[in-house]
Amino acid sequence: MSSRTIARRKVSNALFGLLAMLAIFSSLLALTGLLIDVVARGAGSVDLQFITSAPSRIPAKAGILPALIGTLWVTILVAIITFPIGVAAAIYLEEYAGRGRWARLMKLNISNLAGVPSIVYGIFGLALFVRLLGLGRTVFAASLTLSLLILPVVIISSMEALRAVPPSQREAAYALGATRWQMIRRSLLPSAAPGILTGIVLAVGRAVGETAPLILIGAVTFVTFVPVNPFEDKYTVLPIQIYNWATRPQAAFQEISAAAILVLLVLMFVLNLAAIILRARLSRTIQW
Repeated sequence: MSSRTIARRKVSNALFGLLAMLAIFSSLLALTGLLIDVVARGAGSVDLQFITSAPSRIPAKAGILPALIGTLWVTILVAIITFPIGVAAAIYLEEYAGRGRWARLMKLNISNLAGVPSIVYGIFGLALFVRLLGLGRTVFAASLTLSLLILPVVIISSMEALRAVPPSQREAAYALGATRWQMIRRSLLPSAAPGILTGIVLAVGRAVGETAPLILIGAVTFVTFVPVNPFEDKYTVLPIQIYNWATRPQAAFQEISAAAILVLLVLMFVLNLAAIILRARLSRTIQW
């Protein structure tokens, strides 16, 4: 290889690195600007009254309690639904399905489903859960729809976590006389648990911010009561409440919309922090 070719490649690598840094810097700059604007407009409206009150047509009395409880209901139910199904599907595809044509077809379809727009899942949830199964426009129907939305992501991330475990660990378990299920339960899952839990928490965090599917399956934009029964009560969630206030022309509604965005960001931060803490603790446990 000539010195001129080497020099040209070095210049190309340096130029690509510079472009990548500029892209990262511009993205962080835009994100920082948005966060500063949201904090400046909404920080003054976040107080105990705002969190514990119901929405109102008077901005000074409006709060987010029904939307916050609805968001927590949806988050908890989505996590309960997706955790066993997603992990079980990943175990089957990675450890039992083999490498045949059928297994490759299922993995390809799951990867394609991960890229389907969320509005399509909303239409499917409306047709299946709300109308065909008769669940109505409830928190449970919303949770099932959002579970379908993030389930491909959970399966893919769980498969990657299982695949990251060294094959020698499986072979060592078999060498000690373990069956396949004993190897999975006592060796494979503990080692892959940090990656699996991280993927699940991040996927649930995505579901928390979704709006389009929930609008299709009947999330109400103005709810003054706290949903207690997820199988019967109507509901709303923070993203829909934010959208409702943000579309109002009054400046006061814009301020409480920014305040609700701050609460949602804190909720997302808590979910991501939980993922980091769980991963760190499980990693330390596995090392010991």
